[in-house]
Amino acid sequence: MDPLTHTLVGASLAQTRVARGPLATATCLMGANLPDIDAATYFLEGDIALGVRRGWTHGILAMAILPAVLTWIMLQIDRIRCERDPIATPIPVGRFAGLAYLSTLSHPALDWLNTYGVRLLMPFESRWFYGDTLFIVDPWLWLILGTVALMAHSHSRPLIVGWIALGVIAVNLVTGVAGVPLPLRALWCLGLSLVIGIRIRRRGAPPVPWLASCCLVLATSYIVAMITSSQFVEQQVTEWAQARGLKPTHIMVIPAPADPFRRTVLLADEQHYHRFTFDWLAAERISPTGRHIDIGNDHPAATAALASPDAWGLATWTRFPTFQVESLEDGHRVTIGDVRFGRTVVELDSQLRVQHRK
Repeated sequence: MDPLTHTLVGASLAQTRVARGPLATATCLMGANLPDIDAATYFLEGDIALGVRRGWTHGILAMAILPAVLTWIMLQIDRIRCERDPIATPIPVGRFAGLAYLSTLSHPALDWLNTYGVRLLMPFESRWFYGDTLFIVDPWLWLILGTVALMAHSHSRPLIVGWIALGVIAVNLVTGVAGVPLPLRALWCLGLSLVIGIRIRRRGAPPVPWLASCCLVLATSYIVAMITSSQFVEQQVTEWAQARGLKPTHIMVIPAPADPFRRTVLLADEQHYHRFTFDWLAAERISPTGRHIDIGNDHPAATAALASPDAWGLATWTRFPTFQVESLEDGHRVTIGDVRFGRTVVELDSQLRVQHRK
């Protein structure tokens, strides 16, 4: 998921009754974003970034080590706090550990929900796990979890200015996304207006712990409903395709931005990818979209290019690869893409050895 969603989850956890005491908010915010330290690889070569992202720092070993490191760091900060304030009470290590593990574990759980997936068993196994449940940016989660953060952190002029700026950006993103039905855009804006209206009318401090618990339950219920919906869509499209003579090998359900009622479905057979639209509100829920896409993996150069060191990152990340093989005088030029994103070009000699990549 996007960094804002991870941050809002941490901020909401910090407002529950289990996160009482100093440094609770800092611990939850840091833990909720900690696995994304692998984003530092973006400053390196792009193929390396693809090969590293959502791997080691999102896997089972990191989920044991990273919260322990965060707990130690927060204990050191708490020790300094107590040294500066003689009447301060040290925070129990168990409380820090509980918050650190809870917030850090929320990160791969959320990343699993989208089509990019996460390698949960790293470094012991590099298998990807895909939830195919939420679009990577979900404004409905922003609205639900942002309510908690707004109520808890909007008691000064600089914070109010910051919330106004963030609200303007969010409204522009939601209303500017192509394909989102007008009623859903209006409903989201109405929900935001309602939250702002409640905050303006309530001059005193709202019951944030109660609100945080309710919003986390609501967000969880929304996610469970989306998981159930995606599984149903996958089953329905698979059966629909099989009834029409297709032989699916694997399938991906792609959530639509800001529209929980619509999905794009990518279905693969031995030679092609087929796109479908599933719309809960349409008379015909399942409809093919465009022409099929040739996979192009039947040429030996395609396999050799994907296995080359120059395509290591894309090969690690790819889920629905496509290949275009162009014959050259002394070999082949292979363009490798993924239906979800990006491409790379590998040039091979006549012996299928790597020459050059663009």
